[in-house]
Amino acid sequence: MSRLKLCYALLIGGTMFLATIYEKKTGRTILKIVESHRENGRPKKRMIQNLGYLDELEKIYPDPIAHFKEVAKEMTLEKKEKEEARHVQLDPTACLTKYENLTPDGVLRKNLGYAALSQLYHELRLDVLMNNHQRYKNFKANLNSIFKMLIFNRALYPDSKRGAWENRGIFFENTNYSQKDVYRSLDYFLEWRPALLEQLHERMKTNYKRDTLLVYYDVTNYYFEIDESDSLRAKGVSKEHRPNPIVQMGLFLDEKGLPVSYELYRGNTNDSTTLPSMLDETVVDLGLHHLILVADKGMMSGDNIARIRLGHNGYVMSYSVRGADKAFKDYVLEEEGYNSVYDSEGKLLAKHKSRYSPREIWVTDSEGRRTKSIVNERQIVIYSEKYAKRTRMERALSIEKATGQIYALSKDAKSSSYGSAKYIKKVPFDKTTGECFPETEYLVLLDEERIDEDEKLDGYYVICTNVIGRAKGEKPFTARYRYTPDGFFQLNRKVTDDDIIEIYKGLWRIEETFKVTKSELKARPVFLSTEKHIRAHFLICFVTLLLMRLLEYRLGWKYSSAAIQESLASACGTRIDEKLYVFDYYDAVLEAIGKDLGIDFSRQSLTAQEIRHLLAHTKQRT
Repeated sequence: MSRLKLCYALLIGGTMFLATIYEKKTGRTILKIVESHRENGRPKKRMIQNLGYLDELEKIYPDPIAHFKEVAKEMTLEKKEKEEARHVQLDPTACLTKYENLTPDGVLRKNLGYAALSQLYHELRLDVLMNNHQRYKNFKANLNSIFKMLIFNRALYPDSKRGAWENRGIFFENTNYSQKDVYRSLDYFLEWRPALLEQLHERMKTNYKRDTLLVYYDVTNYYFEIDESDSLRAKGVSKEHRPNPIVQMGLFLDEKGLPVSYELYRGNTNDSTTLPSMLDETVVDLGLHHLILVADKGMMSGDNIARIRLGHNGYVMSYSVRGADKAFKDYVLEEEGYNSVYDSEGKLLAKHKSRYSPREIWVTDSEGRRTKSIVNERQIVIYSEKYAKRTRMERALSIEKATGQIYALSKDAKSSSYGSAKYIKKVPFDKTTGECFPETEYLVLLDEERIDEDEKLDGYYVICTNVIGRAKGEKPFTARYRYTPDGFFQLNRKVTDDDIIEIYKGLWRIEETFKVTKSELKARPVFLSTEKHIRAHFLICFVTLLLMRLLEYRLGWKYSSAAIQESLASACGTRIDEKLYVFDYYDAVLEAIGKDLGIDFSRQSLTAQEIRHLLAHTKQRT
């Protein structure tokens, strides 16, 4: 056996900096906080936090780049102040030679970082639910052990179900189950999904005072490495611009940014049509009566607005200015009424105004007929100069692409569909005279008129809501909120335009949450084939997501899920003899987690008995 050396060193001097990455496909810029360090004498970089798209961040921060540059500097200083290097060099060759075959599972290297996840798992009493439900099943293997293993692996070492089973020995847990048991257990987990989601919600209310008056909603999708569609997987509009079949996921977050519930939909399902069923199922299963739903413009359909109001709920949603009628656009462009913000040189940075106004929506009745309806709304118009610059850059790219398409469309104008590019139009003309009139020949041109119209609206976006507060001088009422006869969701406090804008800006958390599922948790691509197993896979991903985001929340969102994952996954020890493990990793993230949960990750050596006591502590009821 080769000489084994355990070396531990925190990356002192690692520098955090803001990276800006331009996406050619989307024409958008992503901001990330990145750390530079040296590994084995070579310069390396690793992503600490994916901040999101610049144009979205500009809606939240006046200058996102300057803001997050300062954040990166502060993170660097904190790292240098708090981290102390520690070096451990051991030569346990003799011991390993003597005892290397004594471990029941043959694994000499084990992870202890999962103890943090174990504590949250038991705090939410998932073990109780699993054990109680298994009493009524003829299944010999311990389903709670399998469920924990799948969640801990998904959180720290995301892999396939087979890969998770093969890696099961890395944790100090029961491994007395087969690979076949793992796949069979998925059907049971899916069967218990309603009870599991309900318990998670109830424990979150009890332990974390969850408030679901304000709920955020959005939809994303996940791809599969297959070619053909089926009852669940289907080709649709992929968020990642992939041709593979996908499934849609609708997700609810609470005001703290923690997952509440989710649902899966066939890949070709329109985003907006997922909301009514999500509302129906969540309201029934979790009792989320009378809430304020926050969503982007993709959910702003007449049917959804009607459905929300029918349940006496509130909404805060963005509305497409470019898709509005002329009267609405005229109101947006009218300078009267705006409250403006200028820089030190007198240059406009942002402005906003609001009004209470009826709006016409189209609603589908029970027989599928579309009818007009009028709703009373609070409409807040916001202009951001930086958002305007971003829009102009995106349009320039769109025009460039459209120009490149014109030649191809001109060669086969008859077969080209109108509107194949946003800024392309077809003009009928007579080949002989050049006169334009309805015939079979067409000129394919840039739609200059549309370009000019769009330019006028650069930087503007609208938030529509039925949420209001008490009027000036209005006395408080007994309830926390009430639904008024004219369709407003009235809170028992003052609600300013700035309050509504801040509520809407909270949507960035749900975008970040989806990124966590796709990056850290590697929820896709999915290699399972049966619908039940696919649904069980996403249930496991959802529970794992809640645990990881809960850790972020408990640490004050100071550390990203990526940083937490890396630290917990690295918190491993090597077995020296039948009683002793030596641990070779410790950092500021583990220190913070340990202080919050009461788990000491700083010990360099632990006996088997001490490890058992530590893990037993994580299973205590709270």
